[in-house]
Amino acid sequence: MKKAYNLSQQLRGIYNNNNDKHIGMTKLAHWHKNIKESGFKNFNILLNTITFNYQSILNYFDNRSTNASAESFNAKIKAFRSQFRGVRKIDFFLFRLSNLFA
Repeated sequence: MKKAYNLSQQLRGIYNNNNDKHIGMTKLAHWHKNIKESGFKNFNILLNTITFNYQSILNYFDNRSTNASAESFNAKIKAFRSQFRGVRKIDFFLFRLSNLFA
């Protein structure tokens, strides 16, 4: 269990301690290899996500930005929509969104 914790902390360290894309790419590749060698099945979904979105994930090292604000806005829209049990008139829905969140 401690080994899994160390591996997850290594991943956090890669993102927190590196500003260079090439260094981040190298360290991420080493981390990926360590996960494969560890045999932990719990990391398989994460490994697949990283493999599928590799270039986009590496873009984080360019300007240290994420899509967290877009995800937060999407969550607000979903909460707003669920509050009113769906959308009947799209024009009015968009009008309300623009008044509340713009």
